[in-house]
Amino acid sequence: MTDDILLLGQVLSFDADPFAEGIEAARHEARGGVLIRAGKVAEVGPADDLRARHPQAAVADHGNGLIMAGFVDSHVHYPQTAIIASWGKRLIDWLNHYTFPEEMRFADPAYATEIAGRYLDLVLANGTTSVVSYCTIHPTSVDAIFEAALARGMRVVAGKTCMDRDTAPVGLRDTAQSAYDDSKRLLEKWHGVDRLSYAITPRFSPTSTPDQLSALGALWGEHPDCLMQTHLSEQVDEIAWVKSLYPQARDYLDTYEEHGLLRPGGMYGHAIHLEEREKSRLLEVDAALIHCPTSNTFIGSGLFDMGAMMGAGHRVGLATDTGGGSSFSMLRTMAAAYEIGQLRHHPLHAAHLLWLATAGSARAMRMEDKIGNLAPGMEADIVVLDLASTPAIAQRTERAEDIWEAIFPTIMMGDDRAISATYVAGQLRTQGPAKSSTQ
Repeated sequence: MTDDILLLGQVLSFDADPFAEGIEAARHEARGGVLIRAGKVAEVGPADDLRARHPQAAVADHGNGLIMAGFVDSHVHYPQTAIIASWGKRLIDWLNHYTFPEEMRFADPAYATEIAGRYLDLVLANGTTSVVSYCTIHPTSVDAIFEAALARGMRVVAGKTCMDRDTAPVGLRDTAQSAYDDSKRLLEKWHGVDRLSYAITPRFSPTSTPDQLSALGALWGEHPDCLMQTHLSEQVDEIAWVKSLYPQARDYLDTYEEHGLLRPGGMYGHAIHLEEREKSRLLEVDAALIHCPTSNTFIGSGLFDMGAMMGAGHRVGLATDTGGGSSFSMLRTMAAAYEIGQLRHHPLHAAHLLWLATAGSARAMRMEDKIGNLAPGMEADIVVLDLASTPAIAQRTERAEDIWEAIFPTIMMGDDRAISATYVAGQLRTQGPAKSSTQ
């Protein structure tokens, strides 16, 4: 008897980046299979071939379901779970009115534990298997998300959010030294444990003093294998605020660069209103830009220029930006990215969208060798999509003439009902209304 698991259904994977190589970079097997062994993908290929070679494998037949890599959400704030879809504020007011009061509650370890578990269960139900999350200034908030991820076997990146300026409320301020000390202690405790990674996390320049940014830059220099996450050029009034606080800086990005916070492994959320020097420097150091389309429209930030950024060769990930973003679903996030692309006169193909939500975000995290695709040796984080999850989607899918026409209605209209199953490291974690048969 073997512990191998063979998933059967339609299978979608990528041989390369479809932005660079065209949609032919996507590989679709109409009746395919994925063999899972010891939490990793062992083989991908035609269903009949895999069944013949592995007759002892346990079979989970998902019928016409689309088997693909689990979604990778490369910029979230899990502590904002309970305030998602709060009405009517732009960035700075939104932070002061909703975010900061909620984040103060994470001084309570029990509350942090409750929200961390709730958040990860919500994203698993939406087919997301990996996230990169900001926490709060409280070390307990970091412990909570990592403990919840460890219990679920998930690959999660997170870090203590650092803020020491008087632009943040008193209850959410640390210091340059405590930010360094707490971050280092948490990094040494969690980084590399199971599937967990630490991200050094200055919230953004307006809430950190130069001393704090320098301290975190020094910490990153001591631990260059860690990611660093922050925000950049989300709204025009935010950029004006940064210029008033850092009058000597050449631009917003310079406030990070001057303090050792610009290098490979940096993940810069939003990056909508970039100046030419900023674009050049980000590309030169091969940093990652994270597109958060539902957040950018919900808070009124602007329209990210995906066509220009991908055309220039930037690393770009896709993210919900919970809870500034208005959905936990990467399907909804892809739909919003498509709509923004239309407004930018650069519509994205379904292959581009699915790549951004999986391999593209994994590449932004520099984990494309581990997650975000189905290939031998990759970690078996997998989502199965029901391409006829609602009557509206089903009636459109029936008219599809190829796989992309079959997938696109689910991208545009799908939600958690489209998630037939979510596997994390080869283990079934959630199963939706469309049940698979197991033999």
